[in-house]
Amino acid sequence: MQIIDMHCDTLMKIFKDNKKHELYQNNFSVDIQKLQKGHSLAQFFAAFVYKKTDCEKYGYSSLFDLTLDMINCYHNEIEKNKKLISTVYSYNDIEQNMKNNKISAILTLEEGGIIEDKLFRLEILYRLGVRLITLTWNFPNSIGYPNQKYSNMGLTDFGKTVVRKMQDMGLIVDVSHLSDKGFYDVYNLSKKPFVASHSNARSIKNHARNLTDDMIRKIAEKGGLIGLNFASSFLADSKKSKISDMIKHLKYIKNIGGLNVVAFGTDFDGISCNIEIEDFSKMPILINEMKKNGFSEKEIEKIAYKNVLRVLKDTL
Repeated sequence: MQIIDMHCDTLMKIFKDNKKHELYQNNFSVDIQKLQKGHSLAQFFAAFVYKKTDCEKYGYSSLFDLTLDMINCYHNEIEKNKKLISTVYSYNDIEQNMKNNKISAILTLEEGGIIEDKLFRLEILYRLGVRLITLTWNFPNSIGYPNQKYSNMGLTDFGKTVVRKMQDMGLIVDVSHLSDKGFYDVYNLSKKPFVASHSNARSIKNHARNLTDDMIRKIAEKGGLIGLNFASSFLADSKKSKISDMIKHLKYIKNIGGLNVVAFGTDFDGISCNIEIEDFSKMPILINEMKKNGFSEKEIEKIAYKNVLRVLKDTL
């Protein structure tokens, strides 16, 4: 079974560890060897920076410059492994990679605030290959507010312009981390599918980053996706990330929003807890457990990769 994962933080770890680790093989949860063993069709790689102190630490004048260097690191890693993995700029690239037996790499940005109030930076990022932007992380920015203490704060006027611009350009809008009010602002503005790349069901685990039943339905209504987050704090009241809890969220989201809204957004290499699916090579274990828990082959195919392919085709 082929698999698409909508979110990992591996790029950040490769970059911040003085570039000692490589994409082909490392000690993290995602590398090319593990992607191959786990039957990856496509992996979303997040360029994630948020601390202004990192600018001083690494010698950059701004978070945007730091992000550009991280993106440069990403392209260098892809180039070194170009026979095995290739960046996606359009849906045709995915089809070509499938023909060539290559893994598709999709570059994303986590923390849209790095563009500050400069709309043209979206175009720079797009030209560099970014195809999805998580609007906020856990701090307020020029676009909007996170759902940590700011649930009633929506998108800024600039943020609304960003969402419109992104959808016109073919950049996927990601509402993971975004405030509740900001979520509804995105819903009301969206003419294309939007996603929550790594969020779960709030009715099962009352976490501010999870989605209410109404939000699940709203994403489904727009043809969007919810990527199952593997972090234990998003799954249940346990310090361990358990497969059984993952299955509960998958079933619940499917029942509330329908099969077409469900996907994977592991948050690999952004997870600090003990986890039963410890790296991407173990993803077939989850697939087998889904079979044991009543998911049909057709349903698993949609969740594992077909739903994401549909949204990529509709948005890029």
